[in-house]
Amino acid sequence: MRWTVHGERSVYDSPWMDVRLADVELPDGRRFDHHLLRLRPAAGVAAVDGDRRVLLIWRHRFIVDRWGWEIPGGRVEPGEDPGEAAARELVEETGYRAGPLRHLLDVRPSPGVHDGVHHIYRAGGAERIGEPTDVEAERIEWVPLASVPALAARGEIGSASSLSGLLYLLNAG
Repeated sequence: MRWTVHGERSVYDSPWMDVRLADVELPDGRRFDHHLLRLRPAAGVAAVDGDRRVLLIWRHRFIVDRWGWEIPGGRVEPGEDPGEAAARELVEETGYRAGPLRHLLDVRPSPGVHDGVHHIYRAGGAERIGEPTDVEAERIEWVPLASVPALAARGEIGSASSLSGLLYLLNAG
């Protein structure tokens, strides 16, 4: 049963997000305002080397005040291909250039709150070409893909998109 959307309006808009109120009606006739976020898409890349290690960044997320492992990634710029964005973010955040890219999956982390989509790619290896230009990570490391479940169980992978991509890779290759 679908909800009916009678319209929506912006409450706050920035290059990062558009906070909106939607006038919605449930199938039973109840009608109310529902808060939502309209987000630009993001892209990330899990670079996997020949030893089945994945290149991860260890970073702090101030919003939840937690440290954790993540795949490198970020916003897709207007008109940019998501795969190109993923490769660009890998270079900016790690100083590594991606090997051949393959799209893995698209993750919608919280569709009840926002329309954001994270395009996740796999890179066949990565070559060190310099220092990161966008310093977001305290550490950049090649981490055994097989250690992902244990890292997740300890709460060391806090990003739903990173965890989705890593577990997909672990199970599907």
